[in-house]
Amino acid sequence: MAIFSVYVVNKAGGLIYQYDNYVPRAEAEKTFSYPLDLVLKIHDEKVVVSFGQRDGIRGIKFIVLADPRQSGIDALLRKIYEIYSDFALKNPFYSLEMPIRCELFDQNLKSALEIAEKAGNFGAGS
Repeated sequence: MAIFSVYVVNKAGGLIYQYDNYVPRAEAEKTFSYPLDLVLKIHDEKVVVSFGQRDGIRGIKFIVLADPRQSGIDALLRKIYEIYSDFALKNPFYSLEMPIRCELFDQNLKSALEIAEKAGNFGAGS
């Protein structure tokens, strides 16, 4: 299971934070010759897009792109809101509606995503 990306969008619709969690790494460089033999296959795997908006901060939207089999996305969105309020909003150098540039926010978000991927979800006490 995987969580691909996390986005935070402000009231005006501007992207104030982006984190790409899962970036597939190329195993080997591939070369192609002309003409290319292309075969298109239909895959039924989809990416789930989850939106979260908390009542305390009107207009701020938290977006998570995840594997459809990933459970606990709602709990993860609540955890991301908690991290945002603890490490961005309480930061005296952060201005509302501006891009988030806080190392503690980054570290705690990465930690929360690792826990969510390993456990599959957040427990009630997380």
